[in-house]
Amino acid sequence: MARPHYRQPMINRMARIEGHVRAVRGMLESERDCPDVLVQLSAIRSALDGVARLVFEDHLDNCVLDAVETGDVQAKIADIKAAFARYFLP
Repeated sequence: MARPHYRQPMINRMARIEGHVRAVRGMLESERDCPDVLVQLSAIRSALDGVARLVFEDHLDNCVLDAVETGDVQAKIADIKAAFARYFLP
């Protein structure tokens, strides 16, 4: 598990993404043009990928490093492989 102070940038980004999602909902409710909505959805997807990158980096920096120090490397490698598979191949 990540140390709490490492998570604050992720939490901040998620708050911004949440605002963007609400804005897209408003765009849909006001019947904005589809290309405009798609551009915003693309930006949201890119922002989510950025958060995912931070989560994976945090995992490598903290959990995997802890596993190396405790000798639990194979289990952590299996965990990260499973997480990658779930994220990239839903």
